[in-house]
Amino acid sequence: MPRDLILGTAGHIDHGKTALVKALTGIDCDRLPEEKARGITIDIGFASLDLGDFRLGIVDVPGHERFIKNMLAGATGIDLAVLVIAADDSIMPQTREHLEILGLLGLRHGVIALTKCDLVDETTREVVEMEAHDLVRDSFLADAPIVRTSAHTGEGIPELRHAIAAACQMVEERSGNEWFRMAIDRSFVVQGHGTVVTGSVTSGSLRVGDEVEWQPRGEQVRVRSLQNHDQAVEEVHRGMRAAINLAGVRHDDVIRGQELATPGYLVPARTLTVRLHCLADVKRPIKHRAPVRFHVGTSEIMGTVSLLDCDTVEPGQWGLAQMFLEEPATSSWGQPFVVRGVSGTQTLGGGQVLQPVAKKIRRRHLEILERVERLWTGDAVQRALTVAWFGGFSGFVLADLVRGANLGPDQAGEMVRQLEKAGSLVDVGLGGSRHLVLHADMVPELDERILHALSRLHEQFPLMTSHDRQKLQSHLDYVGDDGLVQAAVERLIQRKKLVGDLRRIARADFKPKLSASLRKLKDRLVAAFREARFQPPEPESFAGQAGGNAASLKDLFDVCVAEGHLSPISDGLYLHADMESEMRCLVAAKLKGSSGLTVAEIRDLLGTTRKYAVPLCEYLDKVGVTRRQGDLRVSVG
Repeated sequence: MPRDLILGTAGHIDHGKTALVKALTGIDCDRLPEEKARGITIDIGFASLDLGDFRLGIVDVPGHERFIKNMLAGATGIDLAVLVIAADDSIMPQTREHLEILGLLGLRHGVIALTKCDLVDETTREVVEMEAHDLVRDSFLADAPIVRTSAHTGEGIPELRHAIAAACQMVEERSGNEWFRMAIDRSFVVQGHGTVVTGSVTSGSLRVGDEVEWQPRGEQVRVRSLQNHDQAVEEVHRGMRAAINLAGVRHDDVIRGQELATPGYLVPARTLTVRLHCLADVKRPIKHRAPVRFHVGTSEIMGTVSLLDCDTVEPGQWGLAQMFLEEPATSSWGQPFVVRGVSGTQTLGGGQVLQPVAKKIRRRHLEILERVERLWTGDAVQRALTVAWFGGFSGFVLADLVRGANLGPDQAGEMVRQLEKAGSLVDVGLGGSRHLVLHADMVPELDERILHALSRLHEQFPLMTSHDRQKLQSHLDYVGDDGLVQAAVERLIQRKKLVGDLRRIARADFKPKLSASLRKLKDRLVAAFREARFQPPEPESFAGQAGGNAASLKDLFDVCVAEGHLSPISDGLYLHADMESEMRCLVAAKLKGSSGLTVAEIRDLLGTTRKYAVPLCEYLDKVGVTRRQGDLRVSVG
């Protein structure tokens, strides 16, 4: 079977890119009336070329500086390029800029076509060839052949075909386990069929009837039909131009820059971590907080550069950065991007995406920056572990490894199993059938956070023997799922770092600072509240019994509440916990079949006085046992 690849053109305006494509394929890529009228290419155009062993989808791009964003959209997903240089004009600004952009997009193969050779003499051809060699000396086209051509006379067209075929042989094959991706570069309506979107398939394959995710909208849509260069097909795959008829999609909702992908892998994000290169020939460095136009896929989004390891990226240098975008972008690890000035007149640089979905990183944070570096310098194992580490206590899913570590969908699961076996990843049970996979470093860090949080609580409440588990959660810095915290608590209890039960816990090495006299006072206090039932004593009434411990009386009440002996009703009013529970049951039972109870009736039911009945009724309202309705308390149920 012939191999499918995408070929892109590049070069300055009026250097004959479109004419050259027509000479190669017989197809005129200028499809817009304005292009016909003005004689220049404004938007990207498309053609196909059969070279026997290779079937090429050709993307012809505009050469005018005003339409660089269209050129960038067309250059997405191309496998090789033809750099077009007119023999009668030689090297011009967009010749250089297009070459720089192709380098930033990661192209490695191509051909140089010297066009309009029929308009100049041999000496001029040789001079322009020398200038072309100088231009590409340090680029991916350094060893590319230069083919002299004329679209008008047909000179060099067969030789150019041969040179393109030879370049195609050098393009690396990709694995067949990729997930489908296609950035949308055009859309239109076909009467009776609905919305059709087009683009270059950059990975994976798609069949009629498949569901794809429409990003950044996050909607799943069905593929109604497929075409490749106006021919109906059952499947499209990487290296093909595709026209996809989508069911239930309004044309007005489709814009260039959106993307179709296998569901579950792409996640739109406004913050991306990248490695950023500043072009060597720009006049000024890229500065921290510089506003830019960010081009990734077929999208152009305004954003701000946040440099992480420096204040400026000097011309010709690299730096780590985050992009803060005004609109969400979809990308994956290693995906190339380009940044241009806000005015859109100059390409500043570009690079590769390291974290397609990122949290804000503090500048010059050495440990984190070392981790970010591993996303580029490390192998697949290091990338996977780094994605897991950045997942923190929230963990990660296999799709995160596919998107963020450049693993195939079938590789991600096997990678996790190997890393779990090696102890680099840990599977944490959250109760029931729920599980969370964490980087191994997260486990001791979580343990340490729990122990530190309990230490703070013990310092704050030195008289309390233990603390409520839920209270611990509120004193922890965010660590994700409550089940994860409780699993860590159980592990620490088993390791005898903590002591406790299902409700309350404490550090095993903590001893409450309750003297013997305070312990006796606490026991008397609890007994007094139990005996008093619904006419509890005033806290101040124990001052005489406290003697020298009177200053600790409030803390002692806090201890009784924390340990579950007393329930706070209102300021300075407590019930024994058993009495609070009995009060709920008595009132709830009395309300059954009743139209409501007055405060006096509740007072009599509890055998108390109005002094206590009013705050007790208000408490019952607050905890949801009763609801006030005029002068009555009625059942909430």
